[in-house]
Amino acid sequence: MISMPSLIIILVIVILLFGTKRLKSIGSDLGGALKGFKSAVKDGEEEKKDTITEEANDSKIIEGEVVKESVKEEDKVEK
Repeated sequence: MISMPSLIIILVIVILLFGTKRLKSIGSDLGGALKGFKSAVKDGEEEKKDTITEEANDSKIIEGEVVKESVKEEDKVEK
């Protein structure tokens, strides 16, 4: 485990190396990247749900057509 004085020393070294302005821009860039990643994951999940729903609807239609065809064949046999 890293102690508090060690973390402070590391923070001071990072600030000296990069400067506060550059750290701020790195932070905002990192935040924007995380936001973009989250929205991409969310869009992917919605697309997956839509695909599953469409496949379920298609299978119902196919089953409905099969039922209709079997009813038509029974009508032909009766006539």
